[in-house]
Amino acid sequence: MGRYPFKKNIANSAGLVLTLLTLLVSGPGSLNAQETGEEELGAWYMYFGMNRFAERWSLHTEAQWRLYEVDRNFNQLLLRTGINYHIDKGVIATLGYAYIDTDPTFEDIPTQGVPFAGNQISENRIFQQFILTNKVWEFSFEHRYRLEQRFINNQGENDTRHRARYRLQLTLPLTDTFFINFYDEIFINLQDNLFDQNRLYAALGVRITENSSIQIGYLKNHFRTTNFDRLQLALFYNPDLRNIFGKQPVN
Repeated sequence: MGRYPFKKNIANSAGLVLTLLTLLVSGPGSLNAQETGEEELGAWYMYFGMNRFAERWSLHTEAQWRLYEVDRNFNQLLLRTGINYHIDKGVIATLGYAYIDTDPTFEDIPTQGVPFAGNQISENRIFQQFILTNKVWEFSFEHRYRLEQRFINNQGENDTRHRARYRLQLTLPLTDTFFINFYDEIFINLQDNLFDQNRLYAALGVRITENSSIQIGYLKNHFRTTNFDRLQLALFYNPDLRNIFGKQPVN
């Protein structure tokens, strides 16, 4: 038997998760589409990695492919990396960089094999991040604080913007293999129009190995004037490379 008392109730737990996802997808925000594409169900396909190479250090790697629709109509490519310093167990500071290429229109125009031709917005971003984690009973909490300096090129015009983000994440194991994950993240502009966006997320996760998992979930992305519904498929891979680099993990 697994070490979690939820194992006997996995069918009921999975049913609860599916019910919550259905309620979120059918929420009132999805009925108020105001702009082209808002009424479509899109998708984000994502990879996240934390590559531990020393007792105090790890490398963050990330790639996201975002579509206006589930299987087509490019919206955004996001590539992000960063160096993590593990201050203590459950306390991580990060300095990182991201590149983002965005097509802000809903038009799906063939580009004869050039995937980003005609895209209007590119962004180079520097960010600083602080993560705190703790556990209460079987619930794992994560508080993520992030500052961003955004250097944006919009059709040849350059702009610099600053933004703060806070994410509260909750993870609950159901068995040794299955878990559920929820988070809410708010984005605050540090210039005009204080509110930028809010993201509400719920997912069912599956542990593949000790250091890898997948999550299948739903994201409600709320902006000041629009709301988008997004399916999410994410792969998490967190290898411990300390033996390769001659650094033995401390247990």
